[in-house]
Amino acid sequence: MKTIGLIGGMSWESSALYYQVINRKVREALGGNHSCRCLLLSVDFAEILEMQHTGEWKLLKHKMIGAAQRLEAGGADMVVLCSNTMHKVADEIQRYINIPLIHIVDAAAEEIQRKKLKKLGLLATEFAMEGDFLKNRYQDKFGIEIIIPGKDERKDIHRIIYEESVMGIVNESSKSRLLAIIDNLVKNGAEGIISGCTEIEIIIRQPDIVVELFETTRLHAELAVRLALG
Repeated sequence: MKTIGLIGGMSWESSALYYQVINRKVREALGGNHSCRCLLLSVDFAEILEMQHTGEWKLLKHKMIGAAQRLEAGGADMVVLCSNTMHKVADEIQRYINIPLIHIVDAAAEEIQRKKLKKLGLLATEFAMEGDFLKNRYQDKFGIEIIIPGKDERKDIHRIIYEESVMGIVNESSKSRLLAIIDNLVKNGAEGIISGCTEIEIIIRQPDIVVELFETTRLHAELAVRLALG
Protein backbone atom coordinates (compact mmCIF):
# COMPACT_ATOMS: atom_id res chain seq x y z
CA MET A 1 0.00 0.00 0.00
CA LYS A 2 1.33 3.41 -0.97
CA THR A 3 1.20 6.35 1.44
CA ILE A 4 -1.34 9.10 0.71
CA GLY A 5 -0.29 12.65 1.63
CA LEU A 6 -3.24 14.90 2.50
CA ILE A 7 -3.13 18.71 2.60
CA GLY A 8 -6.10 19.42 4.85
CA GLY A 9 -7.68 21.94 7.16
CA MET A 10 -9.65 23.79 4.47
CA SER A 11 -11.90 23.26 6.40
CA TRP A 12 -11.10 20.56 8.94
CA GLU A 13 -14.71 19.30 8.62
CA SER A 14 -14.08 18.47 4.99
CA SER A 15 -10.69 16.92 5.81
CA ALA A 16 -12.40 14.66 8.33
CA LEU A 17 -14.67 13.46 5.52
CA TYR A 18 -11.64 12.67 3.35
CA TYR A 19 -10.06 10.66 6.17
CA GLN A 20 -13.30 8.78 6.78
CA VAL A 21 -13.86 7.89 3.12
CA ILE A 22 -10.25 6.83 2.55
CA ASN A 23 -10.18 4.51 5.56
CA ARG A 24 -13.55 2.98 4.75
CA LYS A 25 -12.53 2.26 1.17
CA VAL A 26 -9.26 0.64 2.28
CA ARG A 27 -11.16 -1.56 4.73
CA GLU A 28 -13.66 -2.50 2.01
CA ALA A 29 -10.82 -3.44 -0.33
CA LEU A 30 -8.56 -5.28 2.10
CA GLY A 31 -10.98 -6.38 4.81
CA GLY A 32 -10.33 -7.01 8.49
CA ASN A 33 -8.78 -4.17 10.45
CA HIS A 34 -6.97 -2.58 7.52
CA SER A 35 -6.81 1.22 7.33
CA CYS A 36 -5.04 3.69 5.08
CA ARG A 37 -1.38 4.53 5.28
CA CYS A 38 -1.41 8.32 5.14
CA LEU A 39 0.11 11.59 6.28
CA LEU A 40 -2.08 14.61 7.03
CA LEU A 41 -0.72 18.15 7.08
CA SER A 42 -3.52 20.41 8.29
CA VAL A 43 -3.25 24.17 7.81
CA ASP A 44 -4.92 26.97 9.79
CA PHE A 45 -7.99 27.76 7.70
CA ALA A 46 -8.40 31.25 9.17
CA GLU A 47 -5.11 32.25 7.56
CA ILE A 48 -6.02 30.61 4.25
CA LEU A 49 -9.46 32.23 4.24
CA GLU A 50 -8.07 35.71 4.82
CA MET A 51 -5.51 35.34 2.02
CA GLN A 52 -8.16 34.03 -0.38
CA HIS A 53 -10.38 37.06 0.18
CA THR A 54 -7.51 39.55 -0.05
CA GLY A 55 -6.27 37.98 -3.27
CA GLU A 56 -2.89 36.81 -1.94
CA TRP A 57 -2.78 33.79 -4.26
CA LYS A 58 0.97 33.96 -4.74
CA LEU A 59 1.50 33.52 -1.00
CA LEU A 60 -1.15 30.79 -0.92
CA LYS A 61 0.67 29.02 -3.74
CA HIS A 62 3.92 29.01 -1.77
CA LYS A 63 2.12 27.72 1.34
CA MET A 64 0.57 24.84 -0.61
CA ILE A 65 3.87 24.01 -2.34
CA GLY A 66 5.61 23.97 1.05
CA ALA A 67 2.93 21.67 2.47
CA ALA A 68 3.26 19.27 -0.46
CA GLN A 69 7.04 19.23 -0.19
CA ARG A 70 6.83 18.43 3.53
CA LEU A 71 4.51 15.51 2.78
CA GLU A 72 6.88 14.24 0.10
CA ALA A 73 9.83 14.53 2.49
CA GLY A 74 7.81 12.64 5.09
CA GLY A 75 7.35 9.66 2.80
CA ALA A 76 4.11 10.35 0.92
CA ASP A 77 3.82 8.66 -2.49
CA MET A 78 1.12 11.03 -3.74
CA VAL A 79 -0.53 14.29 -2.71
CA VAL A 80 -4.25 14.92 -2.27
CA LEU A 81 -5.19 18.60 -1.90
CA CYS A 82 -8.38 18.48 0.18
CA SER A 83 -10.04 21.55 -1.33
CA ASN A 84 -11.59 22.33 -4.71
CA THR A 85 -10.81 26.03 -4.42
CA MET A 86 -7.12 25.56 -3.68
CA HIS A 87 -6.77 23.59 -6.91
CA LYS A 88 -6.33 27.06 -8.37
CA VAL A 89 -2.64 26.46 -7.61
CA ALA A 90 -2.56 22.71 -8.30
CA ASP A 91 -0.42 22.94 -11.44
CA GLU A 92 2.19 25.03 -9.61
CA ILE A 93 2.29 22.52 -6.75
CA GLN A 94 2.89 19.65 -9.17
CA ARG A 95 5.85 21.47 -10.71
CA TYR A 96 7.66 21.61 -7.37
CA ILE A 97 7.22 18.00 -6.22
CA ASN A 98 8.40 14.67 -7.62
CA ILE A 99 5.31 12.66 -6.68
CA PRO A 100 1.89 12.94 -8.36
CA LEU A 101 -0.76 15.37 -7.21
CA ILE A 102 -4.11 13.65 -7.68
CA HIS A 103 -6.33 16.31 -9.25
CA ILE A 104 -9.88 16.58 -7.97
CA VAL A 105 -11.30 17.34 -11.43
CA ASP A 106 -9.84 14.11 -12.82
CA ALA A 107 -11.55 12.11 -10.09
CA ALA A 108 -14.97 13.67 -10.73
CA ALA A 109 -14.63 13.66 -14.53
CA GLU A 110 -13.88 9.93 -14.55
CA GLU A 111 -17.26 9.26 -12.93
CA ILE A 112 -19.09 11.83 -15.06
CA GLN A 113 -17.78 10.20 -18.23
CA ARG A 114 -18.78 6.79 -16.91
CA LYS A 115 -22.34 8.11 -16.61
CA LYS A 116 -22.05 9.54 -20.16
CA LEU A 117 -23.03 13.08 -19.14
CA LYS A 118 -21.79 16.16 -20.99
CA LYS A 119 -23.27 19.26 -19.31
CA LEU A 120 -22.92 19.75 -15.55
CA GLY A 121 -23.83 22.47 -13.10
CA LEU A 122 -21.12 23.52 -10.63
CA LEU A 123 -21.72 24.58 -7.03
CA ALA A 124 -18.58 25.89 -5.35
CA THR A 125 -17.01 29.00 -3.85
CA GLU A 126 -17.09 32.18 -5.95
CA PHE A 127 -13.36 31.70 -6.57
CA ALA A 128 -14.01 28.31 -8.18
CA MET A 129 -17.25 29.16 -10.00
CA GLU A 130 -15.99 32.44 -11.46
CA GLY A 131 -12.44 31.28 -12.13
CA ASP A 132 -11.42 29.03 -14.99
CA PHE A 133 -9.11 26.60 -13.20
CA LEU A 134 -11.80 23.95 -12.67
CA LYS A 135 -14.06 24.70 -15.65
CA ASN A 136 -11.24 24.67 -18.19
CA ARG A 137 -9.89 21.33 -16.99
CA TYR A 138 -13.34 19.74 -17.22
CA GLN A 139 -13.79 21.15 -20.72
CA ASP A 140 -10.29 20.87 -22.19
CA LYS A 141 -9.26 17.50 -20.78
CA PHE A 142 -12.62 15.71 -20.65
CA GLY A 143 -15.02 17.57 -22.97
CA ILE A 144 -17.43 18.31 -20.13
CA GLU A 145 -19.32 21.63 -20.34
CA ILE A 146 -19.70 23.44 -17.03
CA ILE A 147 -22.50 25.92 -16.28
CA ILE A 148 -22.63 28.05 -13.15
CA PRO A 149 -25.40 29.81 -11.22
CA GLY A 150 -26.25 33.49 -11.65
CA LYS A 151 -24.37 36.25 -9.85
CA ASP A 152 -26.72 36.58 -6.85
CA GLU A 153 -26.93 32.80 -6.56
CA ARG A 154 -23.14 32.55 -6.55
CA LYS A 155 -22.95 35.08 -3.72
CA ASP A 156 -25.46 33.08 -1.69
CA ILE A 157 -23.55 29.82 -2.22
CA HIS A 158 -20.29 31.53 -1.22
CA ARG A 159 -21.90 32.95 1.94
CA ILE A 160 -23.40 29.59 2.91
CA ILE A 161 -20.03 27.89 2.52
CA TYR A 162 -17.89 30.42 4.38
CA GLU A 163 -20.32 31.68 7.01
CA GLU A 164 -22.05 28.40 7.81
CA SER A 165 -20.69 25.14 6.41
CA VAL A 166 -17.03 25.63 7.31
CA MET A 167 -18.24 26.33 10.87
CA GLY A 168 -20.21 23.09 10.93
CA ILE A 169 -23.55 24.94 10.70
CA VAL A 170 -26.35 23.48 8.56
CA ASN A 171 -29.47 25.64 8.19
CA GLU A 172 -32.62 24.33 6.53
CA SER A 173 -33.17 27.72 4.88
CA SER A 174 -29.71 27.52 3.31
CA LYS A 175 -30.36 23.98 2.12
CA SER A 176 -33.62 25.16 0.52
CA ARG A 177 -31.75 27.98 -1.22
CA LEU A 178 -29.17 25.55 -2.61
CA LEU A 179 -31.89 23.23 -3.85
CA ALA A 180 -33.61 26.14 -5.63
CA ILE A 181 -30.30 27.06 -7.29
CA ILE A 182 -29.84 23.46 -8.40
CA ASP A 183 -33.36 23.47 -9.88
CA ASN A 184 -32.43 26.54 -11.93
CA LEU A 185 -29.27 24.86 -13.20
CA VAL A 186 -31.29 21.82 -14.25
CA LYS A 187 -33.77 24.08 -16.07
CA ASN A 188 -30.78 25.57 -17.90
CA GLY A 189 -29.71 22.18 -19.16
CA ALA A 190 -27.55 20.68 -16.39
CA GLU A 191 -27.64 16.89 -16.64
CA GLY A 192 -26.02 16.57 -13.23
CA ILE A 193 -24.56 18.66 -10.42
CA ILE A 194 -20.92 18.81 -9.33
CA SER A 195 -20.50 19.45 -5.62
CA GLY A 196 -17.38 21.56 -6.16
CA CYS A 197 -16.84 22.30 -2.50
CA THR A 198 -16.44 19.69 0.16
CA GLU A 199 -18.78 21.60 2.49
CA ILE A 200 -21.63 21.42 -0.04
CA GLU A 201 -21.63 17.64 0.38
CA ILE A 202 -22.41 18.07 4.06
CA ILE A 203 -25.67 19.85 3.12
CA ILE A 204 -26.86 18.34 -0.17
CA ARG A 205 -27.03 14.59 -0.75
CA GLN A 206 -28.16 12.49 -3.72
CA PRO A 207 -31.72 11.85 -2.44
CA ASP A 208 -32.29 15.62 -2.30
CA ILE A 209 -32.13 16.17 -6.08
CA VAL A 210 -33.54 14.56 -9.22
CA VAL A 211 -30.33 14.57 -11.29
CA GLU A 212 -27.00 12.87 -10.57
CA LEU A 213 -24.89 14.45 -7.81
CA PHE A 214 -21.13 14.13 -8.15
CA GLU A 215 -19.55 14.43 -4.71
CA THR A 216 -16.01 15.52 -5.45
CA THR A 217 -14.68 14.82 -1.97
CA ARG A 218 -15.78 11.19 -2.06
CA LEU A 219 -14.67 10.66 -5.66
CA HIS A 220 -11.28 12.30 -4.98
CA ALA A 221 -10.69 10.17 -1.89
CA GLU A 222 -11.75 6.97 -3.67
CA LEU A 223 -9.39 7.64 -6.58
CA ALA A 224 -6.52 8.15 -4.13
CA VAL A 225 -7.28 4.78 -2.54
CA ARG A 226 -7.35 3.00 -5.90
CA LEU A 227 -3.96 4.48 -6.75
CA ALA A 228 -2.57 3.69 -3.30
CA LEU A 229 -3.62 0.08 -3.58
CA GLY A 230 -2.30 -0.23 -7.12
